[in-house]
Parts: sequence; C-alpha cells; structure tokens
Amino acid sequence: MRIYRGIRAGTSEPCVLTIGNFDGVHLGHKALLERTREKAAELGLPATVLCFEPHPREFFAPESAPPRLCSMWRKMALLQAAGVDQICMQRFDGAFAALDAQDFIQQVIVEGLQARHLIIGDDFRFGRGRGGDLTMLQAAGQAAGFTVEAMGTQEVAGERVSSSAVRAALQAGEIEHATRLLGEPFVVEGWVQHGDKIGRTIGFPTANIRMRQETLPLSGIFAVTVDGGPLRHAVGAASIGYRPTIAAGLSLRVEVFILDFSGDLYGEKLSVRFWHKLRDEKKYESLEALKAAIGKDCDDVRAWFATHLEYLSLRDTNG
Repeated sequence: MRIYRGIRAGTSEPCVLTIGNFDGVHLGHKALLERTREKAAELGLPATVLCFEPHPREFFAPESAPPRLCSMWRKMALLQAAGVDQICMQRFDGAFAALDAQDFIQQVIVEGLQARHLIIGDDFRFGRGRGGDLTMLQAAGQAAGFTVEAMGTQEVAGERVSSSAVRAALQAGEIEHATRLLGEPFVVEGWVQHGDKIGRTIGFPTANIRMRQETLPLSGIFAVTVDGGPLRHAVGAASIGYRPTIAAGLSLRVEVFILDFSGDLYGEKLSVRFWHKLRDEKKYESLEALKAAIGKDCDDVRAWFATHLEYLSLRDTNG
C-alpha cells in the first residue's frame, strides 16, 4: 500500500477515490471502503482514500473538538487492513480550509488525485463553508470526466452508524453497543512506560500505556483483553482516568492490570480491547480501600469473561 502526504498534481495516477475523516473506521466506513475496492477492481484502478490531519473540527475549534476514536497511525493501519491501495493524508490547514467547493473539485479531485470514479457518503459536504454537495459533484463530474456514486446510510438496529454515534456510546459506557457500531472492539494501543509504580506497592502492578492520542472518548474501569509482546488474548482490568485517590490534577492515564501474568512489559507495544465497563472511576479514602476495590474489579472481570468466553478467542489482527 502506498501512503503519501499532501495533494500534488502529477504525483498520483488515475484512481477510484473516496474521501472522509474515517475516525474509528466503523461499519459505515467499512462498507464505503469495500465498495471503493470493488469499483477499483472493476475499472483496474487503485482504490484510493483521501483523509485529513488534523481532523477539521480540531482545526476550526480545537478547544471543543471531540476526542478521536483512534490515532492517525491506527487509522492508517485500519485502512490498510480494509484493502485500499493508496492513502493520501492531506494536512488540513488554513490554505486548504479556504478552498471553495469549485477549487476543491478542480485542484483536489481532478488535478491532484485524478479521480475517474468518486464514492462518497450521501451526506458528504466539502469546500469552504461546506458549500459543495453531491449535486455539485455530479455536475462537475460530467464536465471533467469522472463519475460519482453516493453510498446510503448504514444502520445497526435502526441507528445510523457514525463516528458521533460510536463516541456517544463509549462516553455513556455502552461498550457493547460501540462494538456493534464499530464491527469490532474499541482499541487503545501504545507502549508500556514506567509510571509511579504505586500499583506495585499494593499488589497490583499495572502496565502504564503511553498513547498516541491525548484524549479518549471513555473513562472508568473495564474488562479488557490485551495483545502484544508475550500477551495473546490476556484478560485484564483497565483503568482510564485521572487517579483521584493518588492526587488531584493528574493527567489522563491508561493503566492495565493483566490477570495471571508476571513479567516485564516495559517497552512493549500493547493493544487493549475494551469489552465491558465495570464502573466509573472513584476517589478512595486510602490506598487500602483502593486495593480492595481493584481486587473486586479483578473478580468482576473474571466473572464477566466466565460468561463471555467467546471473546477470549477473538482477536483484531489490525492492531
């Protein structure tokens, strides 16, 4: 697969193109990517994805932008796993945001990426002020020599699948519902780094995960499985939060206690898959009370997986 940064006329070859942010690469995205691959195979052209970094909402309103569902690097891995041939990662900056819809069509779709067929979601908007839409694209395609296809809405149990819907489910602690919308468990991945080692002093040494993203759309205590390094489908209890029992004003941290494991994970890249929320984060009066709570969390994790054994054999190979 080819990955390149920025749109430059003459550096691409004619292609079948799809455009979007693809945050989380959920079931709706997967359907769009599958159709892009099918059409590319039919025309004998590379299946190409145009996406943006940073997310446009982070550019326009960074203080209110929602947390991402995945890092840029995981998104690229998920797109690769979906079988696309090319990814163009376009920097979303002031100059790009200033392109009006007609300039977007000419400079990006026609000259930059040489699209012969364009596949978009039926609610796709583009250009300055979101001034462009499907009707404009179809008219431009007739003049410039590319065809346009709009994909309908994907639904799960009557709900429209979207990144916003996935994010809302995660924020509400509805992890199983988020899994249905994504088509796979929500994943946090990163490298194990040294922490303050307080967990070790109370009998629960945790893997402190250094993430590639600064914010997450969920918090609390979870039943998870972990892959990476020596671990395969390892069962764990994960905490996402600010450790209020330790001190006030600490930064967000992802920590995982791996059940029935003893070993050194420092420097290993781990993929943590979230299956079920146990409870919210809580401030305890003492480390002893925290220790008792973690012990109960571990018991609850064992009990949950005992009734959901099928999850222990599932592994997302995209991580």
